[in-house]
Amino acid sequence: MRDGADEPGRDGGLRAARPITPAYLERAALSYLERYGASAEMLRRVLRRRVETRCRLRGEAPDDFSEMVEAVVARALGAGLVDDAAFAAAKVRSLRRRGGSARAIGAKLAAKGVDRGIVGAALAEAEDGGEEEAARAYARRRRLGPFRSGAARAASRERDLAAMARAGFSLGLARRVIDAESEDDLGSP
Repeated sequence: MRDGADEPGRDGGLRAARPITPAYLERAALSYLERYGASAEMLRRVLRRRVETRCRLRGEAPDDFSEMVEAVVARALGAGLVDDAAFAAAKVRSLRRRGGSARAIGAKLAAKGVDRGIVGAALAEAEDGGEEEAARAYARRRRLGPFRSGAARAASRERDLAAMARAGFSLGLARRVIDAESEDDLGSP
């Protein structure tokens, strides 16, 4: 590439990078939202990366386009294409099924830019025995405690408790799950 201002064309030659326009950013946002559920912050990050890449090719400053990015994110919010509360609720349900603790889920959603209040509300809404069910699901998925073969179970108790703690479950809950005699003692999820 010459001077970082050109990008490869379809025919292998070089062509100039197109300018950043609101239409370009809207197409990029729609393309992303068609494939992935996202929070407003995730969409903002994706659009900023697109702008940075295009600016690097054109030799422009990415900060000049921050208002344009914010306008596209605001339009997506206004149109209902992005809803942090719905995104958080869906993620909580999904991660709970896989055995995610409230701590782990909160950390994952915070990394995706979802406000703590929204995360707390989504966790509270899905809480009906959710932490205990998640602990059982986590132990089942990782084959810990009663889901481990009998011979290796006693020798692995401390390791299993540590795995549950690292996953964000309380020590009391981890002990209840790991020390259960059988899968049937845990109850059904």
